[in-house]
Amino acid sequence: MQIRVANMSLKDFLLKRNYHSIQLKKTKTNHFELKAKINGVKGRFILDTGASNTCVDFEVAEHFKLDAEDSETKAAGAGATEMDTKQALEVKIQIGLWRYHNLHLVLLDLTHVNTALKNHRAKPVDGIIGADILKRGKAVIDYDKNRLYLSKKIFLY
Repeated sequence: MQIRVANMSLKDFLLKRNYHSIQLKKTKTNHFELKAKINGVKGRFILDTGASNTCVDFEVAEHFKLDAEDSETKAAGAGATEMDTKQALEVKIQIGLWRYHNLHLVLLDLTHVNTALKNHRAKPVDGIIGADILKRGKAVIDYDKNRLYLSKKIFLY
């Protein structure tokens, strides 16, 4: 089904309003997966509209050049509760051509997420893109076309 806004496709409508288009891949677990760069390093992430914060696994902190510091915040989600977290401040993220340079990133143990993915013969991920990025980027998700749109208007380096 083609979404049309004022005789224009959703894609054309958003691109005309300075949005970036990012391809999403549907995983075997029916999640959307996307590629992103954290501090210039490529990674694989799940898009999760229900996750309040963008996060990465403790195991990849060094890989993404993150300066992690302790956090008193406990995380919960996807069947796990009271998980210890760390945080990294002023992190640079790039999704497609969209960039943001002042991300507050949460680090936590994503073993339970990656175990579930592996059990369904899906590839493990480095982290999760959460609602913080979606809100900051004024995100629009086209579920029919497997595309994420993020506004260029907050395009910061």
